[in-house]
Amino acid sequence: MKRRLVTASVALGVAVAATSVATLTAQADPVEPQSDELATWKVDRLTADEATELQELGFTLAHDHGSESHIIGDEALADEARGLGYDPQFLDTVYKEVAPTAQQEGTYYGGYRTVDTYEADLQAIAEANPDLTSLHDIGDSWLKTQGEGGHDVYAICLTKIAEGDCETNPDSTKPRFTLMAQMHAREIATGEVAWRWIEKLVEGYGTDTAVTELMDTTELWVVPIANPDGVDIVASGGDDPILQRKNANDTNGNCGDSLGIDLNRNSTFEWGNDSTNPCSETFQGPSAGSEPETQAVEDWLRAMHPDQRGENATDPAPDDARDVFITLHSYGEYIIVPWGYTNDVAPNDDGLRALGAAMSQSNGYFVGTNDDTVGYSTSGTTDDMAYGELGVASFTFEIGPDSGNCGGFFPAFSCVDDSLWPENEGALMTAAQAAAAPYAG
Repeated sequence: MKRRLVTASVALGVAVAATSVATLTAQADPVEPQSDELATWKVDRLTADEATELQELGFTLAHDHGSESHIIGDEALADEARGLGYDPQFLDTVYKEVAPTAQQEGTYYGGYRTVDTYEADLQAIAEANPDLTSLHDIGDSWLKTQGEGGHDVYAICLTKIAEGDCETNPDSTKPRFTLMAQMHAREIATGEVAWRWIEKLVEGYGTDTAVTELMDTTELWVVPIANPDGVDIVASGGDDPILQRKNANDTNGNCGDSLGIDLNRNSTFEWGNDSTNPCSETFQGPSAGSEPETQAVEDWLRAMHPDQRGENATDPAPDDARDVFITLHSYGEYIIVPWGYTNDVAPNDDGLRALGAAMSQSNGYFVGTNDDTVGYSTSGTTDDMAYGELGVASFTFEIGPDSGNCGGFFPAFSCVDDSLWPENEGALMTAAQAAAAPYAG
């Protein structure tokens, strides 16, 4: 019998559109922007001082890729940058076509769910499937800690629940696969991919042999939105989402639209070698683990996974260590393995790369460390913390291409079901099925 999959959107009579729009494809060539239209530009790889200069000029910093950096601004800003000696080359428009029939109550930008809708949908799916799901409040957002609204940070556990399952205890009977999305708020497709994973597990139990076996033997935990305050800011732009990356903490300087702390530079493991500029997109915060969202995620990871690795950087997790963790980001089409904070090889490098290669069979993403992929080091990241502190086989997925309707931070909503979810569905299954012994090869 098919499992009940009930969301608040359906219960309220609000259909969240997921129909594809034939004219929106990942292969469409980018069209030169109108003069006042936000665009992504390629420039030669920026130094820290150059990045600061362009940010102060008004650009939003997007990504570094090998020998180039991506910056976001309009044509007028690009002309100003040229006047300073830079050579910005058009890559793509930031905003994609929004299907006119897709916008529904509780969504933005053609169908992406707001935080409130996610929360309602999580409650609904948990209430409808008590034998398969357990919903947990794992902490608070920054605004909630300040008494200024905000949100709880939610994790949902999915398994065929037996006695002792889905408890926040690292000594669980079943191995665990943990998935986290939207730590960087503007990476909006990641939350929807995480939601499709939740749907797959609930709908597939009893009807899909592989899903049923997985749910019988493994706990699958998901945090679909790790930065809810930031996502509120993004969604406030409607069909022109705001390019908010960080959380909503505005106490570290007058940064205007660049407020907040980068939660993926704020983790306690090897913190402290990223930006100390409060207005930088990679501002690491005033201290390690300073943010409530960081604390929520780290406490959750410690509650999910036993400590299986020694204190020294060269101590490997044993071959029979269990559990896998994936954090979803965008963009670039990478599967990134530890370490991020150093170019040194992680002690479980062979096992991490082997599992990464197995996942890549489904999505075709390039597997490697930060140095192999984006070409820069990062301190205080969640994947380094999960592997470095706990020995969990940890990965960052950078989902989606650099450009096209399915590329960048704001892919057309149709792309979630047309490409971003289908290409990652098998990779997530491979990761979850390896949770019992990810380093065993």
